[in-house]
Amino acid sequence: MSLGAASQFNRLRWRCRRGMLELDLVLERFLGENYVKLTAQQQLEFDTLLDLPDQELWTLIRGAGTSDSAVVQWLRACRG
Repeated sequence: MSLGAASQFNRLRWRCRRGMLELDLVLERFLGENYVKLTAQQQLEFDTLLDLPDQELWTLIRGAGTSDSAVVQWLRACRG
């Protein structure tokens, strides 16, 4: 990983730190297990998801509602 890519990944990791422990755990696991597998479009989608308020993001990850998004499905799988 180049220095620029590492710096970008560290900024992303910082954005994943949330006010909810549950989200912290899921997002950290997702970064470690799945982020490198994402396409550029999926990375943008993940970045957009991080803009959501904690409760809204957690509701989406918990499975309330439907989503065809592979990123959301991977996040749900990281709940453990």
